[in-house]
Amino acid sequence: MANGEWRMEGECGGSEGISSYRDLRVWQDAMAIAQDCYALTHGFPREESFGMTAQIRRSAVSVAANIAEGHGRENTGSFVQLLRVAQGSLKELETHLILSARVNLGKRDSAEAIIGRCEALGRQLRSLIRSLQRRAERERSR
Repeated sequence: MANGEWRMEGECGGSEGISSYRDLRVWQDAMAIAQDCYALTHGFPREESFGMTAQIRRSAVSVAANIAEGHGRENTGSFVQLLRVAQGSLKELETHLILSARVNLGKRDSAEAIIGRCEALGRQLRSLIRSLQRRAERERSR
């Protein structure tokens, strides 16, 4: 199925066509989280540049990148697989943020706010995966 034909309930506020990964709310939210992670880590100590700062930034970018890559594959099975990879990167990001707060690398309240948004994004990803799986099953049944 071509990307221009994606119709996912709940994405973009209804059953609208998705012409680009940039139209996906999950991608938009992942990008906003990544941007906030860059802002958070900007205040980390300089000696963490190649440690926690790099880990947080890399995992945050990976979430959005895997969503985009999966959408670009133009195959539901591949999209679902890469959404699952995005979920894994999201859990990795949450772990890095939790640790950074525990060891006082940055603003604890900022890290906790991002963690809350990660949890919400995880629910969105699970919902999108289930929706795509149901649609694929219906298509196979035809």
